[in-house]
Amino acid sequence: DLKEYDRAAYFLRGCKSQKAYFLYMYSRYLSGEKKKDDETVDSLGPLEKGQVKNEALRELRVELSKKHKARELDGFGLYLYGVVLRKLDLVKEAIDVFVEAAHVLPLHWGAWLELCNLITDKEMLKFLSLPDTWMKEFFLAHIYTELQLIEEALQKYQSLIDAGFSKSTYIISQIAVAYHNIRDIDKALSIFNELRKQDPYRIENMDTFSNLLYVRSMKPELSYLAHNLCEIDKYRVETCCVIGNYYSLRSQHEKAALYFQRALKLNPRYLGAWTLMGHEYMEMKNTSAAIQAYRHAIEVNKRDYRAWYGLGQTYEILKMPFYCLYYYRRAHQLRPNDSRMLVALGECYEKLNQLVEAKKCYWRAYAVGDVEKMALVKLAKLHEQLNESEQAAQCYIKYIQDIYSCGEIVEHLEVSTAFRYLAQYYFKCKLWDEASACAQKCCAFNDTREEGKALLRQILQLRNQGETSSTDITAPFFLPASLSANNTPTRRVSPLNLSSVTP
Repeated sequence: DLKEYDRAAYFLRGCKSQKAYFLYMYSRYLSGEKKKDDETVDSLGPLEKGQVKNEALRELRVELSKKHKARELDGFGLYLYGVVLRKLDLVKEAIDVFVEAAHVLPLHWGAWLELCNLITDKEMLKFLSLPDTWMKEFFLAHIYTELQLIEEALQKYQSLIDAGFSKSTYIISQIAVAYHNIRDIDKALSIFNELRKQDPYRIENMDTFSNLLYVRSMKPELSYLAHNLCEIDKYRVETCCVIGNYYSLRSQHEKAALYFQRALKLNPRYLGAWTLMGHEYMEMKNTSAAIQAYRHAIEVNKRDYRAWYGLGQTYEILKMPFYCLYYYRRAHQLRPNDSRMLVALGECYEKLNQLVEAKKCYWRAYAVGDVEKMALVKLAKLHEQLNESEQAAQCYIKYIQDIYSCGEIVEHLEVSTAFRYLAQYYFKCKLWDEASACAQKCCAFNDTREEGKALLRQILQLRNQGETSSTDITAPFFLPASLSANNTPTRRVSPLNLSSVTP
């Protein structure tokens, strides 16, 4: 407890019991970790930091290996042996040892969590021979959440609630985290608020709660949470992250980074702080520090899609498209149904002039549910570049449908662009009624008002000259009834043919 690990090891060196042996070995391990952390702080650059190792690991592995072969290790000893193997990057051996530790001491949650960090996909999970105990259900729910298999995780947690854990604040918090992972922000916020009522002095997972408040820009609530956690325990990692988020929301990025650094001094393996610190360095335009922070996050947990995505964004700023393509791909593998990753991939392919791949990504982003409502616009612009005017018009029409069906503000970034293109498209097709309706919509936006008026004048001039609207050309058209001017007759939308580019 006093962190005098060498002293503890010295006084435990002659003890014979299994518990004392575990404490002896664990003291030596922690001593090595403490020395490594001290050297990391003293080292100058990122290259040196990567070379700092725990010198005690190899000795510990040799000694624990002998005990393991002689079957003299208890559940705690097996757990420590697994940790040493993981630190030495002997992943397969570490997994086998953690499974064995779970069999010997199934109630030791630390072994289950370590095992969770080493499993990369559901297939890997199927081949594990896990003990048939109620702890296994908690483990499976946790690993499903980590692997972004949220439906399965929620089912597991519901079955645990039905089995008698209905008042477990741990389960409630994990359900909130699961909804946070699928970006169901309103649901996650309501569960966290309920959790705060049930367990007002809880600090665990409050950093995730603060992330949700940050995304929603809820300054008063985030300020209250930060002050409340400071009163409970201001030297907890989660408290530092919440305060960091508060300063970040106020655009005080230097202060925010300072608090994330403080969190990492308290726990250098705290994943959320590394990722958030990377974001802050990005805001401060310090790309090299951001890259370093994101790389540390990946070292802690290779499944953190935010760190991979952050690295992709950083290399995009540095105009290194091949690098950012690699990192966006990794983020997409972890979050295959996240439209943001797909849009980022599409932009990368576009910069590399791989337009067919870019089309696939944008269409897939739209298909999985485009969060930012930008995939169709980007796809339409690609079609514009390739002179595929009908496909571009189809994309803009679908985009307008989506914006108005969501009831979002009409002044969405690209709505005016869509109406301008459609007005010009119908004008070229000599569909005056449709072109006129779109041109009138252009007049509602500052950036397209003059073009809209000019097009209306041209249409009026052509009509006065006796030019009739073309009936031979069939073109897709959509304008919601509530928006159409003068009850303009509309044509049905023909289905968007993107079979050649659908993944």
